[in-house]
Amino acid sequence: MSDFAARRTMMVDTQVLPSDVTKFPIIDAMLSVPREEFVPAAQREAAYMGENLDLGQGRVLLEPRTLAKMLDALAISKAEMVLDIGCAMGYSAAVVAHMAEAVIAVEEDESMATEAQEALIAAGSDNAVVHIGPLAEGAAEHGPYDVILIEGGVMEVPDAIVSQLKDGGRIAALFMDGALGEVRVGYKRGDQVSWRMAFNASAPVLEGFKREAAFQL
Repeated sequence: MSDFAARRTMMVDTQVLPSDVTKFPIIDAMLSVPREEFVPAAQREAAYMGENLDLGQGRVLLEPRTLAKMLDALAISKAEMVLDIGCAMGYSAAVVAHMAEAVIAVEEDESMATEAQEALIAAGSDNAVVHIGPLAEGAAEHGPYDVILIEGGVMEVPDAIVSQLKDGGRIAALFMDGALGEVRVGYKRGDQVSWRMAFNASAPVLEGFKREAAFQL
């Protein structure tokens, strides 16, 4: 067993299972995907720490607990198409690829997107595709989606993203208020999304998901 494989098992045993995430598809995916392959080379040793991993430019790889609990709340099935916004170097997309029919992973940083596509190919995630473009625009040409996952903090979710979710679909987002945040899961009915609080977490707010400042005279 490699050192990283042992760390993967430790991550699941100490960060994921104690957070009440026990669904087999999530555990299996997190044990299978080599997290260290989806971070900058200099940070491989830190890949399994129980905190957000700083990728620079205000971006992070979400801590394992946060991602696992988001996936648990979304309950993705094998027949579903998932939009993964802000995939960074592709880890989340690789995990979701184990659980869904297909994943469209959106990344606006071209170098990260290129590395993500290479890492996904190396990991055998042939049902995941990286789409390069602004995170706040999603990837409408591949939608609509059964599930949308946003990999970072938001203050609001743009209408352009909501419009790519199927009627009856689910979306998970981490709403930040200062340093504190809560993951909410939204359920779409018609044009409306009703949000429910799932758990607390935190991450930097993604570009394009900040609230527009109200115009004042």
